[in-house]
Amino acid sequence: MSDFTDFMPEALAEAHAAAARGEVPVGAVVVKDGEIIARAGNRMRELYDPTAHAEMLAIRAACAALETERLTGCALWVTLEPCPACAGAIAAARLERLYYAAPDPKSGGVAQGPRVFEHPQAHHVPEVYAGLHEAEAAALLKDFFAARRD
Repeated sequence: MSDFTDFMPEALAEAHAAAARGEVPVGAVVVKDGEIIARAGNRMRELYDPTAHAEMLAIRAACAALETERLTGCALWVTLEPCPACAGAIAAARLERLYYAAPDPKSGGVAQGPRVFEHPQAHHVPEVYAGLHEAEAAALLKDFFAARRD
């Protein structure tokens, strides 16, 4: 894949912006044809919305931008393994590929916990690539929560 472009730095920028707002530092971007069409960071506290995860917001924005509920041909880049609800939204949106940085042993839904894409009722299973910029994403989360405990 010689034309591969790494969009995780853009997702990490969204995660840093989320942290600056006092949100859990998770960021996401949706890419189609090599261009970012949507970007978001967590906004659960700001919007008083438990579904305002970076992935959900980026998927909603991408669907609005493309005026469709299906994101075929698109890839989602996110700094943390999606939770089960976000994995369900990824399947429903028919995203072609999912790239995530850090695993989430506590709340993940892709490689941890319920493993949504392995379930026989999964509507769609994207190609999944894990571990891109894992150390940076994990450190950002660790530092954020350590500062909250101080």
